[in-house]
Amino acid sequence: MRSFVLPLALPVSLAFLLAACGQEEAVQITVRPAMVVKPEPSALASDSYPGEVRARYEPDLAFRIGGKVSRRLVEEGERVKANQPLAELDPQDVRLQLEATRAQVAAAEANLSLVRVERDRYKTLMDRQMVSRSQYDNSENMYRAGVARLKQIKAEFSVANNQAGYAVLRAPQDGVVARRVVEVGQVVSAGQTVFTLATDGEREVLISLPEQNFGRFKIGQPVSVELWSQPDQRFEGRIRELSPAADPKSRTFAARVAFTGGKVPAELGQSARVFIQTDGIIPLSVPLSALSAENGAPYVWRVQPDNTLKRVPVRIGAFGENSVPVLEGLNPTDWVIAAGVHVLHEGQQVRPVDRSNQVVNLAAKE
Repeated sequence: MRSFVLPLALPVSLAFLLAACGQEEAVQITVRPAMVVKPEPSALASDSYPGEVRARYEPDLAFRIGGKVSRRLVEEGERVKANQPLAELDPQDVRLQLEATRAQVAAAEANLSLVRVERDRYKTLMDRQMVSRSQYDNSENMYRAGVARLKQIKAEFSVANNQAGYAVLRAPQDGVVARRVVEVGQVVSAGQTVFTLATDGEREVLISLPEQNFGRFKIGQPVSVELWSQPDQRFEGRIRELSPAADPKSRTFAARVAFTGGKVPAELGQSARVFIQTDGIIPLSVPLSALSAENGAPYVWRVQPDNTLKRVPVRIGAFGENSVPVLEGLNPTDWVIAAGVHVLHEGQQVRPVDRSNQVVNLAAKE
């Protein structure tokens, strides 16, 4: 009985082993589908930078004398006219100084009258040879000193009178108060900024340029500007000013963009976006889903002719809404994986398909 069961068991065991081997071999040769696309010429052949509409001239306004602020007459954002009072200092000290100088003028005038009479008297006596020449010269010198003293005091009075007027800070021209940094009761020194005035006239866009690309920007470089209030319209402009030093916090360089295409409906404080053409480069673009990165270095998965994957480092431009420009690393004839890039690995075998899940023959589509 035992010799009869053994010949039957051997064929059954071999059958199970062959079936198991067949299943293992089928798992090994399974090739996952992967959606592929070709890089296309990028519509983003320019970099964009957010900015804010500012006035061409933005002078900082300050008192020409120091003192305590007694009145603040305008608020931030308020429109002002030329020569309009903006703030006042306590005038008590400058008034006292003006009165003291006025008294000195009166004293100098009285002294001049006295030395003039004395000089004339000595001149008459000298003509009659009743006094010496040296006595007359001394009176003449006293008179000249009186004249000089009166002239000096009058100049000091003019300064004191001007300082009394400096206690009122006035707008140098029409504009909008862009910034206010003073309150009533605050003591300010001469030259300390009190207001920043955005004057009427030309408008510009203030942007920040990244440190790594700063070398490719230059004054006079043409750009285009898009206002947030008019997203479908571009205005011509140029880089008018570049900061020579980077901001110590953001490590970016400030730049001012002037409009060159005539009058632009740009209002102070509006958001804008400046587009700067990439120098001599028409990049390709791939979907955002095709891009991955490791340690900050971007890369894509390129499908080789034998349907295996190769990781290709790329240099990219500014991100768009659905795609990203690839400046270096890809050719127009390459095929790249467009989705699921985070689960792929080097040398992996894939089955290329298009967006309709149809198999793509890469050789036939070259």
